Amino acid sequence: MVMDQENNSALLPYRILDLTEFGCMLGGRMLADAGADVIKIERPGGSSSRVAPYYKNIADPEKSLVWFAYNTNKRGITLDIRSPEGQELFKKLVQTADVVMDSFEAGFLDQLNLGYADLCKIKPDIILTSITPFGRQGPKSSYKASDLTIWASGGFLNDCGDPDRAPVWISFPQATLFGGAEGAIGTLTALLYRLESGEGQFVDVSMQEAAVSPNMNILPMWDVSGIEFHRMGAVSYVPSTGVKQPIYFKCRDGYIMILAIGGNDPYASSSERLVKWMAEADMAPEWLTGLNWWTEYNASVLTQQLADEVGKAIGKFTLTKTKDELYLEGAFDRQILIAPVSNTKDISEDIQLKARNYWINLPHPELGLSLPYCGPFIKMSETPLKYKFRAPLIGEHNREIFVRELGISETRFKSLEGRRII
Repeated sequence: MVMDQENNSALLPYRILDLTEFGCMLGGRMLADAGADVIKIERPGGSSSRVAPYYKNIADPEKSLVWFAYNTNKRGITLDIRSPEGQELFKKLVQTADVVMDSFEAGFLDQLNLGYADLCKIKPDIILTSITPFGRQGPKSSYKASDLTIWASGGFLNDCGDPDRAPVWISFPQATLFGGAEGAIGTLTALLYRLESGEGQFVDVSMQEAAVSPNMNILPMWDVSGIEFHRMGAVSYVPSTGVKQPIYFKCRDGYIMILAIGGNDPYASSSERLVKWMAEADMAPEWLTGLNWWTEYNASVLTQQLADEVGKAIGKFTLTKTKDELYLEGAFDRQILIAPVSNTKDISEDIQLKARNYWINLPHPELGLSLPYCGPFIKMSETPLKYKFRAPLIGEHNREIFVRELGISETRFKSLEGRRII
């Protein structure tokens, strides 16, 4: 049984019971955006994911921006699945569902007799997607972990930062988001298989494995050539000589990335055009205007002293201009390899995102206004992703789901509420 929706949603027939927390909630959010009826289940009194930052810094679980961001388009109920009555209600919900998603410790649902084998007895074609730090098999399967330790165990932490300093963590939690996204992909794959076979399955997502994927070519470097990747910081590193070439430069309103590199195209020609622009502004030293980017700035002969001098000259030039002046005049008009380093303000005002109607305003009646949200993660021509409503309040859809859809009497509903089962 699903709620009424427009008939052009990609995942319209499906119902997802979402037991995930924190960044893992992104998986259910992605499926909800695509049209699935996602029911976010939180403990009575509110989820532990209703954390800061808060709307206008008001420390209220109903004003958690984290909750807002990852639970848009979901309906929400409260339910204590640790209690026998709560487990029975959950089982009734499973009978109406296609997928259960969770991010509990490995084995937690099994202890409650709500593991995959138990759910299959209730609904044989059910799909259970479980997102854990290290997956359900192996020596680390029972380990607890934080976002930082998962990111470190995936190898990517070692790649970030300056080479002569400790690794730098990406300050906003990442590993749980990767786990949530891969949970959504795994769920969709299992649903596709069920369409062909009629069978459900257990989807085992390891956040560590999800965190390994961004390493891209770093792993093959070791497996194929035995080369250990070293952190480069804000420079381009020349392995053959060890020379570090600066690529990030401060400007009047932030930072800009310029690939001032020689030896071959398109880099050498771009660098020549950059020097020509600097010369027009009377900011190119004579030695720089005469530099041969093809032979003297070639990686095989480049010295650290020359790289530092070139970087210093470019840095003086960029300090006289804004990101827009450098990007719009340089990157387009002069065909120079330049890219601005966008901050949050830049992204919110980005002309490309606006042109694609990326930003969506969703009403928050309890706040008396609408708030801007990041838009759908993909665009689909026949079944466009839609934002229907903001994240649910604590227990907002309890009566709608328990009474109207599961058929619980009003008397029992009030009793369950009073005893904090729901």
